[in-house]
Amino acid sequence: VQLQASGGGLVQAGGSLRLSCAASGLTFSTNTMGWFRQAPGKEREFVAAISASGGNTYYADSVKGRFTIPRDNAKNTVYLQMNSLKPEDTAVYFCTAKSRAFGGAYYSTNGYNYWGQGTLVTVSS
Repeated sequence: VQLQASGGGLVQAGGSLRLSCAASGLTFSTNTMGWFRQAPGKEREFVAAISASGGNTYYADSVKGRFTIPRDNAKNTVYLQMNSLKPEDTAVYFCTAKSRAFGGAYYSTNGYNYWGQGTLVTVSS
């Protein structure tokens, strides 16, 4: 299984970025997909998740109303659209996948069995 995240970079506060995660080696349409992030010196934290069908989405309170997590099952790709970015959004962002039979909560790092390599997002003030 490979989860290839891309789209990170440097952006000014108030700006937007769209992260992409291309998945291979798994049946994408049966996996819940998620994004987590880890800032320097901090623990990895939940950002957003989307159910296999795309019918349900979940967001951390810190990003609700600013980020969205669409997916395209035909392209085996999940996105993270980030608007109104703040300096505190600076982190390495990780794409994750949770197969149907895998236990654990969608908001927990223990709830995902596949992880990508991460892409750095830096928001300047």
